[in-house]
Amino acid sequence: MTDTEPRRSYEDPAYTPAGRAQPSGWVGMVVFAGVMLLMLGGFQIVEGLVAIFRDDFYVTTAAGLVIPMDFTAWGWTHLAIGLITLGAGFGILSGQMWARVTGIVVAVFSALANLAFLPAYPFWSTIMIALDVLVIYALTVHGREVRQ
Repeated sequence: MTDTEPRRSYEDPAYTPAGRAQPSGWVGMVVFAGVMLLMLGGFQIVEGLVAIFRDDFYVTTAAGLVIPMDFTAWGWTHLAIGLITLGAGFGILSGQMWARVTGIVVAVFSALANLAFLPAYPFWSTIMIALDVLVIYALTVHGREVRQ
């Protein structure tokens, strides 16, 4: 009797009858990134709405920003980034490759926008940048495991 399947132990946690490797525990990082993208999208939308409707809320004036634009323009920027981030978060949780790429790109733009917005709201922008970096790490290093 010939055996065409390579001999592997059934005790091996990566063994499946089809011969495909099981995803590791790092899939949780991708789920974390998807949930964080949903939260970051919501935070960006709130930040954008505050910038649109309450210009006097922020610590500095528009002239004190890294890129001196009106707060309304910053608000629309944050609002657009937030909506795209929400879409990418839902796509990540459904295992879409386009969402992984979009999530990385939008997290980079979100970090850059918050870096430029840092003088207006330092504490919040710092938190957003840190979460963006975590999302970028999770999606670049462990993103491919979701498809498995």
